[in-house]
Amino acid sequence: MRRRPLLLALLPMAGCGPTPITGALFPLEAGHRWTYELRSEWESGLVETGRRVITTEGEDRLESGSAFRRRSADGVEWWLRADKTGIYRVASKSDLDEAPKADPAHRFVLKSPVAVGTSWSAPTTAYLLRRRQEFPPEIRHSHPSIPMTYTIEALDDKVTVRAGQFERCVRVAGRAALKLFADPVVGWHDMPLTTTEWYCAGPGLVKVVREEPANSTFLVGGRQSLELSEWR
Repeated sequence: MRRRPLLLALLPMAGCGPTPITGALFPLEAGHRWTYELRSEWESGLVETGRRVITTEGEDRLESGSAFRRRSADGVEWWLRADKTGIYRVASKSDLDEAPKADPAHRFVLKSPVAVGTSWSAPTTAYLLRRRQEFPPEIRHSHPSIPMTYTIEALDDKVTVRAGQFERCVRVAGRAALKLFADPVVGWHDMPLTTTEWYCAGPGLVKVVREEPANSTFLVGGRQSLELSEWR
C-alpha cells in the first residue's frame, strides 16, 4: 500500500509576542510549489527515502463554501480556510475518492494566536508502527483516528534544511499515545506518538520529525523526517 505524507500542510514565524496568521506564514493562493525529501528509519534497520511535491491550486467551491485547494503529486488533495481563529482544513480527497470528504470539525493546521502555549487537538494515526507477524502489519488500519494535542513551543527557532537556513521559525509539538499489546513481558503499553513541526515565514512548513518508537518483540516503530528542498 502506498504511503501517505506525514503531514498534510502547515505554517510559521513570529516575534516576541502573539502574531496574527497571514498568507505570508501559510501561503494559500495558487501558484506555489514545495518539494520535500522524506526519510523513514525503522527499528529493524530498514531505511526508505522518497520525495513529496505539494502545490497550491487556488480557490474551489465546496458545498460548505469556498476554500483553498492544495494537492500532492500522489493524488491527495486538501481544502483549507483561514480566518481569525487560524488556518484549518475543511475537506480532503484521495485519488480513490469520487468527491471531497468534509471534515466533521475544523482540523487546525495552526491556531491563533501564534504564541507560546497555544494548543489544539486534531486526529492523527500511526504512520510508522507495525505488527511484526500480522497482516496487514500497519497499525493505522485498526487505529485510523487517534487524538493528538498540538502546542506551540517556540517562536524563534533557527532551522537549516536543504532549501536553506530560516530564522524566527515557529515550533509546534504534537503528543499522543496509543495503547497496544507490546509483547508478553511488557503486556499492554502506551506507545508514544510525537510530531515536531517547524513553520517559517515565506515557505511555511519547512521540516517535520515524526517519532513512533516500539522497542518490543511484537511491534516495530521508527522515525520519519520531512525536509523542504525546494519551494516557490
